[in-house]
Amino acid sequence: METTGPVISSFGLEYLGLTNLRAAHWNLSPGSLYEQAIRRGEAALSRDGALVAITGQHTGRSPNDKFTVQEETTASDIWWGPNKPFTEEAFDRLHARVTAFLQDREVFVQDLYAGADPAHRLPVRIVTLHAWHNLFAQNMFIRPALADRKDFEPGFTVLQVPDFKAVPERDGTRSDVFIVINFKRKLVLIGGTSYAGEIKKSIFSVLNFLLPAKGVLPMHCSANIGAGGDTAVFFGLSGTGKTTLSADSSRTLIGDDEHGWADSSVFNFEGGCYAKVIRLSAEAEPEIYATTKRFGTILENVVMDPATRLLDLDDGRYTENTRASYPIDFIPNASDTGIGGQPQNIIMLTADAFGVLPPISKLSAEQAMYHFLSGYTARVAGTEKGVTEPQATFSTCFGAPFMPRHPTVYAKLLGEKITKTGANCWLVNTGWTGGAYGTGKRMSISHTRALVRAALDGKLATVNHAPEPNFGLMVPEGCEGVPADVLFPKNTWADKGAYDSTAREVAKRFENNFQQFAEHVDEKVRAAGIKSAA
Repeated sequence: METTGPVISSFGLEYLGLTNLRAAHWNLSPGSLYEQAIRRGEAALSRDGALVAITGQHTGRSPNDKFTVQEETTASDIWWGPNKPFTEEAFDRLHARVTAFLQDREVFVQDLYAGADPAHRLPVRIVTLHAWHNLFAQNMFIRPALADRKDFEPGFTVLQVPDFKAVPERDGTRSDVFIVINFKRKLVLIGGTSYAGEIKKSIFSVLNFLLPAKGVLPMHCSANIGAGGDTAVFFGLSGTGKTTLSADSSRTLIGDDEHGWADSSVFNFEGGCYAKVIRLSAEAEPEIYATTKRFGTILENVVMDPATRLLDLDDGRYTENTRASYPIDFIPNASDTGIGGQPQNIIMLTADAFGVLPPISKLSAEQAMYHFLSGYTARVAGTEKGVTEPQATFSTCFGAPFMPRHPTVYAKLLGEKITKTGANCWLVNTGWTGGAYGTGKRMSISHTRALVRAALDGKLATVNHAPEPNFGLMVPEGCEGVPADVLFPKNTWADKGAYDSTAREVAKRFENNFQQFAEHVDEKVRAAGIKSAA
C-alpha cells in the first residue's frame, strides 16, 4: 500500500480492518486536497478560488437512515424513542462489506480534534473515500500541529464511503444510505450519501453522548464574546439565524453551531463553519459572503456557470440547503482559542411563521428549560416537499436528531448551569410579524440585531417588561431603534381577531408537544410552560 502525506500517524489503519488499499493519503494540506479532488473529478474550481462540490441525490441529512448500535455498555443510557437500534452483528457484517469495498481503492485520512478546550476535546480520525470530504473534515474540526499527529491515537473514527450503497434486505438498513454509530467500537460508518454534513453531525452526536457524563452540556448553538469579555450563547434550529446573529462584527465569534458548556468554559466543538448560503448577500452578511470567494472554502450544491466559473448564490436548483464550509479563521473577528467564559446571556431563537411570538421576551430559568425542551420553530411553504403552509416544528434541545440521551438529561444540566451562573435568558423570534407567512412579513434583521444587542449590553434587563397574555412571556416595553408596536405582535396585525385565534392555536401546539416531558420535569418547569386558553 502506498502511503503519502506530511505526517503519517504511528497508530495506523489496521484497527479498521482496512487491507489491500491502493493508497492512504494522510493529513494532506488544503492545496493537495484541492488537486486530488479536481484531478479525480469530484469537484470544480470557482473563479475566486472556492471548491464547488455537488452531492447528487442527497442534499441534506438523512435522519431516517441514522442508527445506534445497541450494545451492553451504553444501551441503558440511550433514548431509544427516536434513536433507532442496530444490532452488533449487523454492524459487523456491514463494516466487513465496507472494508471489502475499499480494497484496491484510495482513502484520505485526517487526524483532528473535536473540542477546543483541551480538558474535554475528543481526538477524531476521519477516513474518507473522496478528497473533498477530507478537506471538509479538515475545515470543520480543529487541526492539531503536524508534530502532534505523529503518534495520534483516535478516540473515535468516522469511516465515510459515499459510493458504497447498502442493501436493506441484507444489511438491516432502511435504504441504501446509512449512518451507524457504535459507541463500543468507537466507530461511525457512513455510506450511500455524499452530503458532507453527516460527518460533522455524527461526531456531534458522539459528543452529545459522552460529555453529559462529565458534567458538560453539549449545545446546538452559536456563541460569541463581547468587548467586555461577556459570553453569549445562541440556540436555534436551521434557518433561525444562529450563524447570522453570532457573526456580529462588534463581538468575537467563538463558533457558529456546536459548543460545550463546562464549569469553567464555553468552548467550540469545531474549527470551522458550515453556513447556509442560499441568497446570501454582501450587504446583509458581509463576513460570510466573503468566504464564498476564498481558496479553502467548499461550496456544497451551489450553482456555478461552467464557462465563467461565476457563482449564483440565488439559484436553488439543486437545493435550498446550499452550504459553505470554511475554517473559522476566515471570519475576521473569530476567536483564536475557540473558548469563552461562563455565559451571561442565553438566547433561544425561533422563526415563528405564524407571526404570534414577540420579537424578544425575557425568560425565567424555568421558562428557559421549558423552551429548551420544546425547541420550537416553524417551516414555511417551499422549504420541503409537501409543505404548503406554515408547520410548527418542535425539535427538543434545538437538536433532537443529535441527542442520544433523553432530552431531560440536557435540560437538567442547562437549568443547573443557568442557576449557578445567573445568566439572563431570552426568547427571540426571527420569523414573521404583522401576520402569518403569506400575509405578514419577515422580521426586520435590523430590528432583531438591535434587540439582541440591547439584551447583550444589559439594556433590556433594566427596562420595564409587560406580560404577553398568550404565552406567559415578559416583553420589554421599549428598545432604541425598534418601533414600540413591533414589540407586541398583536399590534402589528390588521386583523386582531385572527391574531388571537392563531396565538391560541400555537399555544395549544406547545401544550400538546410538552406532554411527553411533563412527568420528567419538576413542578416549577411545568408551571412555567405555555397553557392554551380553554
